[in-house]
Amino acid sequence: MKRLFKGGTIVSGDGMRKVDLLVKGEKILAVGEDLEFRDAEVVDVSGKLLFPGFIDAHTHMALEVSNTVTADKFDTGTKAELAGGTTCIIDYATQYQGESLRQALDNWHEKADGEASCDYAFHLALTDWNEEISRELEEIVAKETMSFKLYMTYDTMVDDETMYEILSRLKELGGIAGVHCENDGIIKARLKEVEKRKGDRKDVSDYPWTRPKEAEAEAVSRLLKIAKCVDTPVIVVHLSTAAGYREILKAREAGQTVYVETCPQYLVLDDEKYSLPAEEARHYMIAPPLRKKKNQETLWQALKEGRIQTIATDHCSFTKEQKTAGAEDFAKTPCGMPGAEERPALIWQFGVNEERITPEQMCIYLSENPAKLYHLYPWKGALIPGADADIVVWDPDTEWTLSAEDQQSACDYCPMEGTAIRGRAEQVYLRGTLAAENGKILVEKAGTYVRHGAE
Repeated sequence: MKRLFKGGTIVSGDGMRKVDLLVKGEKILAVGEDLEFRDAEVVDVSGKLLFPGFIDAHTHMALEVSNTVTADKFDTGTKAELAGGTTCIIDYATQYQGESLRQALDNWHEKADGEASCDYAFHLALTDWNEEISRELEEIVAKETMSFKLYMTYDTMVDDETMYEILSRLKELGGIAGVHCENDGIIKARLKEVEKRKGDRKDVSDYPWTRPKEAEAEAVSRLLKIAKCVDTPVIVVHLSTAAGYREILKAREAGQTVYVETCPQYLVLDDEKYSLPAEEARHYMIAPPLRKKKNQETLWQALKEGRIQTIATDHCSFTKEQKTAGAEDFAKTPCGMPGAEERPALIWQFGVNEERITPEQMCIYLSENPAKLYHLYPWKGALIPGADADIVVWDPDTEWTLSAEDQQSACDYCPMEGTAIRGRAEQVYLRGTLAAENGKILVEKAGTYVRHGAE
């Protein structure tokens, strides 16, 4: 099957070019002006932008957490991603206590293989560490994944000694760690304070106070000092505060390499949501929590200046019913929100349309940088000869509204219900096949596993 996309403008981090694009089978064959190819189906994309398929490098599908399982498994979650223009996710496989790394990855393959509608790879969250795991890590990095997740809070957290040892081992092997940065002691102490002061923890408006900006900033600072001792790069995931960002700038000024990810929710929502009636406020309980609005401009400015590398979703969805687990104690609320389908539209609307970033920067943060950072480039993240034909035909003029009724996610609410958007993924091609159109899925469960080891 050959397709010739004519009349569109290809977007890359280097600029926008009005050129044609030729696809043969699953790959891009040629890019250039006035291309012709016998027997090719011509796709008229005049007036449209062509983005490389977006990559969501932070998702939690079929995650067992808080005595439940996320609403979106790999079937509905990847349909939501595909509908919005994302053609590849990197999900967090989790190694639970007592498991080998191979067991953890096998568990996630069982959840994902044959279920995904977009391509998928895995990070691996490390929660158990010993000499045997350290030895096993060599094969995992070489053949399966080079990116790992460490937590500085929750029951999956690692202490500073373990953090140092894991970062040292990853440095030897060519791997890298993304880290959830929050001070666990501050969080636990403040949760106790709320209960002591009020007698219960029903008031969701107390939630952000239990996870203050200082908890993020301290953990970021501590992580970066440990990484400096090891002399290795690290990734700060879902950065939410100006305070945390200042710690990153200080480390960079001292010569450290620090990569940063943020998420749409920290760019467009704020902690006023926690003042809503409790039932609705719980829908916005995520970790780190939504912050005061003034943090948004700091993050947008960092994106404008190219100081943040990627924008991911941290898609971790729970239904309204699942969220009611925190009705008597907000600390028992499963933390997380949907966001897979909305991410490109939100970044276009509030970033590009409002002139905070350019289309080229949107391509960098949603496609190129995640592909490069996680060893998927150049077959992902670029519209160049030899790359996978993951193509998003973006109509900058389509007007539509975000709504839970129309979304592919199994979650029964949309955090930004009723938001007006101008610009949409009109067509989404997965390795050359038209898989989604205007939010509707045309081809299900065609996703394939993508290794991103160091080999």
